[in-house]
Amino acid sequence: MDLFSRSWEALRTAVAALPEEDFARPSGCAGWLVRDLVCHLVVDAQDVLITLATPTTAPPTRDAVTYWTIDGPPPPDAPPGEDPLSALTVRLAAAYQDMGLLTFHLDDVGSAAGRAARLAEPALRVSTQGEVLTVGEYLSAYVYEWTLHHLDLRAHLPGVPGPPAEGLARALLEGVLGAALPGTLSDEEALLLGTGRRAPTAAQRSTLAPLADRLPFRA
Repeated sequence: MDLFSRSWEALRTAVAALPEEDFARPSGCAGWLVRDLVCHLVVDAQDVLITLATPTTAPPTRDAVTYWTIDGPPPPDAPPGEDPLSALTVRLAAAYQDMGLLTFHLDDVGSAAGRAARLAEPALRVSTQGEVLTVGEYLSAYVYEWTLHHLDLRAHLPGVPGPPAEGLARALLEGVLGAALPGTLSDEEALLLGTGRRAPTAAQRSTLAPLADRLPFRA
């Protein structure tokens, strides 16, 4: 619960400090500018609020690891960011002609999501996307989301501070993959390579074998 709050606060603080011109720069999400990524964070915050307000008595069907499923890489000829949800995010982000309004919206909804998370009972069961998790497991899954998107935010903005080191959820990624990643990779490298945000060097690909053929993992 505490790591969720710290990861989310660090990400929102990094966004709030961006000068307006940085919103037009590319992010680490293929096909998305920084403004598109920030708009996606607004939607994520809304999802957190909706989920925390959707309690259930049904037994859990997922945990922080099984919340994520592996999708194969997109076809080689697929344009980046062209799936319906991604395309909607880009159009919505473009409607924010004033980036101050976008950051205000993130701070407004994001602060509410952070407060709701701090007040939630970890053992409470909640429903999302047709699945049931405890609040603790759901928020743990979102640490992974916040951390990856924090890395996406700073992918082409090296001056942006990174996410909390303890949020680099290597163990969660390895749980999803069902295999350990080489110890020679740092936690950040493991996440970037494992999710296709960075292409492995020839040496890294050799080190990753036989996992290399299963990557990237796309949630």
